[in-house]
Amino acid sequence: MTIASLSIQNLSKSFGAAKVLEEISFEVADGEFCVLLGPSGCGKTTLLRLVAGLEEAAGGTISLDGQRIDDLPPQKRDVAFVFQSYALYPHMSVFENMAFSLRLRRLPEREIRQRVGEAARLLEIDGQLERKPQELSGGQRQRVAVGRAIVRQPKIFLFDEPLSNLDASLRGTMRVELARLHRKLRATILYITHDQAEAMTLGEKIVVLHEGRIQQLGSSSAIYHRPANPFVARFVGSPQMNLIEGRLDEKRAVFRSGGLEIDLSGALSEGWEGYAGEALTVGIRPEELLFGGRDDAWARAEVEIIEDLGSDRFVHLRCADMELLARVPAHATVNRGEIIHLTGKPDRLHLFYQGKRLR
Repeated sequence: MTIASLSIQNLSKSFGAAKVLEEISFEVADGEFCVLLGPSGCGKTTLLRLVAGLEEAAGGTISLDGQRIDDLPPQKRDVAFVFQSYALYPHMSVFENMAFSLRLRRLPEREIRQRVGEAARLLEIDGQLERKPQELSGGQRQRVAVGRAIVRQPKIFLFDEPLSNLDASLRGTMRVELARLHRKLRATILYITHDQAEAMTLGEKIVVLHEGRIQQLGSSSAIYHRPANPFVARFVGSPQMNLIEGRLDEKRAVFRSGGLEIDLSGALSEGWEGYAGEALTVGIRPEELLFGGRDDAWARAEVEIIEDLGSDRFVHLRCADMELLARVPAHATVNRGEIIHLTGKPDRLHLFYQGKRLR
């Protein structure tokens, strides 16, 4: 299988007066699994359709292995598109669905059977080749759709939220299977999803999109531990990060918001004076929000709701006019209506100033 690098430079797209994508630029290396992550309406599917040639860009370039393809028709771009809806022919068998594109290319029957057989064994559907799509489970149909792409031996695979029609349990299984498949094929993949668990599991590189612009690009670890702005901080992570709006004291490195007070001298060891009196956003993930004693407490909060998930518990807190969420072990002793003292580690805080990461 031939694989290729993908280069997208200054790609833009509008529908009438509405700008869907603005100056999008990123690279996908040979054999890399790149995930486009973002909420509905952020431009993910439009970007994928531009790469496939199903939409025409307003500006910018798309290249495979250094060769521009944005002026080529879809059938000459050497890409395979796996759709959200599977898009299988209901009257055809699994074998005929997988062989369809090869028959259009008039490949020899022996080669067609060889390619379909190899893909079916790889995906563990070789026992289903004579069945029709309606006789298959959702996971098996998705394997057929992936197999139909594999037999084409394209330079790059494009996946449009392929797991969104599956139930939660099967999505988890298919995530692992897709990761294993990529490890076997080492194919170049551009994959879109709104599910950050999918992105974190599959993506060697993640591109976070919002309102048609790239918010951050990097590994799953970098995006989780060092989010570039409040949007990424809240969107990546389950449950969501607590984001607290407040202001830095004018005379010392203390952040205040309602009844909450955090000493940031450790987090802002140098140069905090440049932000004295300024509005800041402080982020802390629920698992890093701790229940402490009175002396080192940031604030007092009332326990409003407790979600018991078995392995751990989500504790919803009311702190003055703010709602905060803490994630605690299942054995933690906490009761509804209880007043507790909140604290945390300064080096676990995420600080943002004017919409950008401060540290």
